[in-house]
Amino acid sequence: MSHFVVVVGASFAGLSAAMQLARARQRVLLVDSGLPRNRFAAHSHGFLGQDGQPPLAIREEALRQLLRYPTVEFVQGEVVSAHRVEAGFAVLLADGREELAARLVLATGLRDELPAIPGLQERWGTTVLHCPYCHGYEVRDRALGVLATMPLSAHQAGMIPDWGPTVYFTQGQFEPDAEQLAHLQARGVRIERTPVVELLGTAPALEAVRLSDGRLVSVQALFTAPRTYMASPLAEQLGCEFEEGPNGLYLRVDARKETTVPGVFAAGDAASPMHNATLASAAGVMAGFGVHQSLMLAAHGH
Repeated sequence: MSHFVVVVGASFAGLSAAMQLARARQRVLLVDSGLPRNRFAAHSHGFLGQDGQPPLAIREEALRQLLRYPTVEFVQGEVVSAHRVEAGFAVLLADGREELAARLVLATGLRDELPAIPGLQERWGTTVLHCPYCHGYEVRDRALGVLATMPLSAHQAGMIPDWGPTVYFTQGQFEPDAEQLAHLQARGVRIERTPVVELLGTAPALEAVRLSDGRLVSVQALFTAPRTYMASPLAEQLGCEFEEGPNGLYLRVDARKETTVPGVFAAGDAASPMHNATLASAAGVMAGFGVHQSLMLAAHGH
C-alpha cells in the first residue's frame, strides 16, 4: 500500500493527476461521484483540441484512455471521510469500502450557489453563465447583462461588451466606484440600479428580466458570479487550510499542489481562485508530478 494514491474526483483535474501517476507506474484508485461542477454546461469551450465537445464526452474519453494503464482502478462512488493513519491516509467510501493511501489528491471541485432570484437556476449553464471566456462567444451579439453579486462584478461588466451590448445590474448593492464607472461608461455599458427580481422567457431561453419597479429589460443572456462552496467535506476533515477568493474559499496549495497537510494534494476549482477547464487540467498534471516526487523522496528517506 505504500505507493497507493487515491484521487478523489474524476473531472479535468483528477483525471489529469491520475494520468501522470499512471504513467509513473503508481497504483492509483480514482473515485468519482458522477456529479461534476460542469454538468450544467452542454459544451466545453476554449479547451485546446476539445473546443465544442460536451464535458461528459471529454471525461469519458479521458477515463477510457486512463484505464488502459494496468495500475489504475476506477470506482463510481463517493469518498465520505478521510483521516491520517500511520501508513498515510484511510479513506472511507459511501458503500463501506475502506482504502489506505500513501497520498491523497483532492480534485473534488466546488458547488455553486446562485442568488435566490426566480428563473436563474433553470437557466444555469445555458443563458445564465459565469465565464465569458468559456461561454461568451456562444451568446455573441445578443442583449447581455451582468447580475452583480460582489464588488468584482463591475470588473466583469467591463469585459462583456466585447461579446455584445451590456447592461450592468448593480442590484442596488454593488455600485461601481468612480474609476469603474468611468471604465464602464467608456465601454458603453448601461448601468441599472433597480434590482432584478425575475427572469422571463421559456427556460432555458431568456428574453428579459423584470425589475423590482415592474419594468422589463430585454436580456438574452446573463453573466453572474455564484457563491462557491467545497463540494466535499474531505479537506476540512483533514485539516487543510483555505484562502479567501472572490467567490468563496479555496484550498491553499504550494507550487507542487500540496496542501498545508503533508501528503494531501489538491487541484482544480477547489484549489484555485480562477476556474477554467484548461487551468484545472494543468493543475492536475502538476499535482500528479508533486505526488510522484514526494513518494520518490520518501522512498529515499527524505
